Amino acid sequence: MGTNNPPESGAQNDTRPPLALIAGPTASGKSDLAVRLAEAVIETGRAAAIINCDSAQVYADLRVLSARPSNDEMRGVPHYLFGEWDGATPCSTADWAKAAKAKITELHEAGSVPILVGGTGLYMRTLLDGISPIPPIDPEIRTKVRGMTQEAARAALEEEDPEAAGRLAAADSARTQRALEVVRSTGKPITSFHGKSTGGIGNQVALHPLVIVPDRTELYARCDLRFEQMLEQGAIDEVKALAQRKLDPDLPVMRAIGMREILAWLEEEVSQRECIQSGQQATRQYAKRQYTWFRNQPPENWLRKELQNIVIETDFELLLRK
Repeated sequence: MGTNNPPESGAQNDTRPPLALIAGPTASGKSDLAVRLAEAVIETGRAAAIINCDSAQVYADLRVLSARPSNDEMRGVPHYLFGEWDGATPCSTADWAKAAKAKITELHEAGSVPILVGGTGLYMRTLLDGISPIPPIDPEIRTKVRGMTQEAARAALEEEDPEAAGRLAAADSARTQRALEVVRSTGKPITSFHGKSTGGIGNQVALHPLVIVPDRTELYARCDLRFEQMLEQGAIDEVKALAQRKLDPDLPVMRAIGMREILAWLEEEVSQRECIQSGQQATRQYAKRQYTWFRNQPPENWLRKELQNIVIETDFELLLRK
């Protein structure tokens, strides 16, 4: 991910337009760091703007549950692709990448430095490396596949695309459904489309990436505190409002971290304490998955640091040169 083709990302003689990227798990301090970097860029006499790269923060309905930065936290720095999708309309990875590419191009043409910030690795990979050119899925096939139980879908995949079935965990319902709908709609196994990604911008920009890799104990403590703060800051009202809309429970907005746990409390299936405990656990588990992904998936030359050790002036020295 994040192409390493010459000229090397961030190299002093790189004439490509700059793109900063701040990544890391939830509750690791990405949003504030992105604003601090934008302020540092602005001090050099250039404009800067922040682009959301988090799959929950794209939804208008999830201001609190997604920890979307407030106007005060934005500190006057322009922020884009935050809260721009209604919860009833799923934002696919391709949808986000298309919007992000358009915004990056617009900012570059205006002489502004775009700063990507978020924790959705698949978004970053798709933007930089492109996406496999899988043809559109037949709507009838998609509806039928998504209506199957995991057991039935798994059995069908083992017969129709055994290679994909062999690579996927038996309980991985989302990828099982995806592989099955692809083979049924295209007549080809999903692996036949791998390695043919197109549309990535990694070779077109001078990338300045930084991955926040926090101490796990501190990260989990921040996750626990954040969930309790969310309950105090309006998450309950957000969940109530979404429940009243009676949206499809399979929509991404209805599967946001904390949604299921708060709903269970509102429906008196669990106590408030049980809601908090389960919500904190779900947040920690999500952070752990992100932590593992960002430790292992991005290229080795991407800078990885704990938040307290980051010095913007040196870690982004090439970006900040006038």
